Amino acid sequence: MKRILVAEDRPGSLELIRTVLESAGYEVIEATDGQEAVEKASGSSVDLFLLDLQMPKVDGFGVVAQLRKDPRFASTPIVALTASAMHGDRERALAAGFSSYIAKPVDLAALRSELKRLIGGGHP
Repeated sequence: MKRILVAEDRPGSLELIRTVLESAGYEVIEATDGQEAVEKASGSSVDLFLLDLQMPKVDGFGVVAQLRKDPRFASTPIVALTASAMHGDRERALAAGFSSYIAKPVDLAALRSELKRLIGGGHP
């Protein structure tokens, strides 16, 4: 089973994403801020990260920078999630080391499709 670490500071969004991912056949590790995401990643095997860009303690950009320095996660897919989809944000996220970018509110079908493209797994 593929393992996805989701870092999201809004409980409702985190619950929705977890429910969708689990029902699609993925194992979910949850973090409610960027610092917790980095700590949980260091002790886990993770196939993909879903990171909110705007979180307390360490934002998504800080987390991706730390993860990319770790040889275990240098090529792991990392998807940026953001509610503030401004012009240029996608390019900035990709340049910072994110593999993909999804704007909120998340289109759940698009999210499932993107995960399947990046790591496969889940239910057929």
